[in-house]
Amino acid sequence: MAGGSIPHFQNDAGHPVIEIGVREFMCVGANPPFDHPHVFLDLGSDDEKVCPYCSTLYRYSAKLKATETVPAGCLYVDRAA
Repeated sequence: MAGGSIPHFQNDAGHPVIEIGVREFMCVGANPPFDHPHVFLDLGSDDEKVCPYCSTLYRYSAKLKATETVPAGCLYVDRAA
């Protein structure tokens, strides 16, 4: 995503699968203070990847925009920034 920002996703609700509309992203785990190290994940040509810290399965969906998730509400927004 050269020239853009990398979206961050969180999984406070413990969803087993989160569908996302990007192939490069950051997983933060749960919202702070319960987050894990913010890890960059790149799907490459795959459609799924498991976060090595929280075991959330992220699945790519071309139907979603970069800021959309299924289930809804998994986009992480840094309120301190």
